[in-house]
Amino acid sequence: MPEETGEKLGLRTLEDISMLILHSHDLQETLDNIVNLVAKRMSSDVCSIYLLEEDGETLRLHATRGLSRLSVGITMKTSEGLTGLAMEQRGVVATDNAPLHPRYKYFRQTKEEKVLSFLGVPFFERNNPIGVLVIQNRDARTFTSQEISAVSTIAWQISSIVSNAKLLDSIRKKEEERAFYAAEVDRLRKSGELKDSGRASRKEHGSGVLTGIGISPGFALGKVSVLHRGASEEAVLEQARPRGEEQTRFLHALEKARIQTLYMEKRVGQILSEADAAIFHSHLMILEDRGFIGKITALIDQGLGAHTAVSQVVENYVSAFARMQDPYLRERSADMEDIGRRICLALNGGNHKHRERLRDPRIIIARELLPSDLAIMDHAKVIGIATEKGNQNAHAAIMARALGIPAVFGVEGLLKKTGARCEMVVDGNSGCVYVNPEQRIKKEYQRLQGEFDQKQRALEGIRELPAVTTDGCTVSLLANIGLLSDLKVAQAHGAEGVGLYRTEFPFMSRKTFPGRIEQAAIYRKVLEGFPGLPVTIRTLDIGGDKELSYFPHPKEDNPFLGWRSMRISLDREDIFREQLAAVLLASASGRCNIMFPMISGVDEVRRIKGILEQVKEELRNDGKEFAGDIGLGVMVELPAAVLVADMLAREVDYLSIGTNDLIQYTLACDRNNPRVKKWYDPYHPAVLHSIKKVAEAAAGAGKPASLCGEMAGEPINAVLLLGLGMRSFSLSAPNIPRVKEAIRSISLAQAEQIAAQVLGMESALSIKSYLEAVQRELGL
Repeated sequence: MPEETGEKLGLRTLEDISMLILHSHDLQETLDNIVNLVAKRMSSDVCSIYLLEEDGETLRLHATRGLSRLSVGITMKTSEGLTGLAMEQRGVVATDNAPLHPRYKYFRQTKEEKVLSFLGVPFFERNNPIGVLVIQNRDARTFTSQEISAVSTIAWQISSIVSNAKLLDSIRKKEEERAFYAAEVDRLRKSGELKDSGRASRKEHGSGVLTGIGISPGFALGKVSVLHRGASEEAVLEQARPRGEEQTRFLHALEKARIQTLYMEKRVGQILSEADAAIFHSHLMILEDRGFIGKITALIDQGLGAHTAVSQVVENYVSAFARMQDPYLRERSADMEDIGRRICLALNGGNHKHRERLRDPRIIIARELLPSDLAIMDHAKVIGIATEKGNQNAHAAIMARALGIPAVFGVEGLLKKTGARCEMVVDGNSGCVYVNPEQRIKKEYQRLQGEFDQKQRALEGIRELPAVTTDGCTVSLLANIGLLSDLKVAQAHGAEGVGLYRTEFPFMSRKTFPGRIEQAAIYRKVLEGFPGLPVTIRTLDIGGDKELSYFPHPKEDNPFLGWRSMRISLDREDIFREQLAAVLLASASGRCNIMFPMISGVDEVRRIKGILEQVKEELRNDGKEFAGDIGLGVMVELPAAVLVADMLAREVDYLSIGTNDLIQYTLACDRNNPRVKKWYDPYHPAVLHSIKKVAEAAAGAGKPASLCGEMAGEPINAVLLLGLGMRSFSLSAPNIPRVKEAIRSISLAQAEQIAAQVLGMESALSIKSYLEAVQRELGL
């Protein structure tokens, strides 16, 4: 082992582990990388990580370097072997001759008969054991106190990774359920059923109905669980310590807070989206900010304890944010509180009693919900959320929407009027919270739940069936993805490939531009996820509302009409060429297509094709191989592209309509601006005639046309788009079964008849009313 103290080795390893997290794609890959790193750093023949199962009695081998690969997955009781002893005693177990130890047990699958020395260090999260880090050597080896200290430091770091990962792995999007509930509740309100029940409830039980802000649509019915702050988050009496010791305590706590935040960013980004990950990226930036750290260390130098110094600095930031006029900036005070809480928890050792785990599905009520509260919850058991504080701009609100958990914030007097024994309905659509609701309201929500479950079972039966109309027209249903974790979701819902892979996240999750080799490894995994099926990789689309922290972007009055997307790529050819080279290097791993966003005319396309040919020639000269049949396409998102769609179709292999931006640019309506939301309308005649024009232009050139965007996710919209001439849709994967069901229940002739009727209408309102009537008639 290199001659360095356990503390220095642990801190150095922390930096390496942080990088491993960024370059790993799930918990298993992270653990595999860690055991390889630690085995090398500790000069050991074997390094293994065992995790404790939910029963609290079983240890499972999750990752190893040195033991047989076939042994991964074996289990043992905590009453068995030296690893079990470390967990049982909640302390270090070390011996230079393991077979002679009375608790030694040989597991045949591991093939560990050749190792003599053993060092086992248990790791905990808030005093709850979660696993054991094991180091073994073939030769007899007496582990020094420095070595044990180093392994203990590393185990302490691993604990944050594992605990966060196990909880965050339960996050899943519930888009289908959310859409179903929203539609049903809307229907009930229009029919008067739910509205009447609500009125009755208000009249008979005035105190039973509370109102707030609808944050995340959908509804939930169930028992409540009140979220209380732990004792370690309160101010504590600090013992007088030397300043150097206090500085060291603070820096160690800061490192632990960073790795927790880093992992939250990584996992939330993989499972949800780059926007959700950005919540924790902003936290990480503050934790690494020299000004923030300097204020705290300066107070410690003046004689304050670390906990008091952190609390004072955070409180100053919170007060500053709270005084700001902008509601979004005011809401950032909650983020500062969250960051301060995380550091203080680490300072206090994280040894307070773990927050009670939910035993059954519950509605969470709280004074306020912070991002880290939501990040570490068991989301499989959180069915709804209601809080006294918070609004649409809160980061916890953003996460609740992404998770698909019905939520209502800003409910005044919530905690005083509810308790642990209450039953509640949370209606995220209306912003109403029903406390101990009357029986008829409960029955209505229960009926909706039953209908949804029945619908889901029916959809599962068509997963493997093709999307073919009753008169034989085949439609391709592909998935939009942005994260590698989306691959499994897409596969589970029967996607026939990837119609749009957004490449922005690998750029957003790093501190510098990733090189071609790093990018190629990611693109290769996407292609390998759908062997034999088409995968369309869209080149970098940054700017507008998507920025890179390490790439200076000019301040623009209207960034959506400014320097973004393909305009950046063509101005910064160095970045563009690296990405093209990466796609080409990965292309042989599947059926690869490249798509270029925000194209306005043929001049751009011809320049792009010229650059691509130069990159191909460069790779050929370097002896690199790539596929020779890569399809090239453009996204039709601008009105200019619609008007020259026939010219574009002659230049490329396919056209793809991006409805989200097409609607925005056609109607001059920022889709992220709530003030003009009502003008963002997919049923506007200008939008529908644009789609029809592009479909005809592609057909005239003998080229395929696809459509990607939120519009294709609604079954009635898919029928309309089919009638307008579209034969390929790329959509959010959970919507694929519903769209497939709609396509299989109608003929192409019917769809074309519906589209013809719509194209003859002059207003979005009449189109929407007509489609609602058709939807009811067809039972979609």
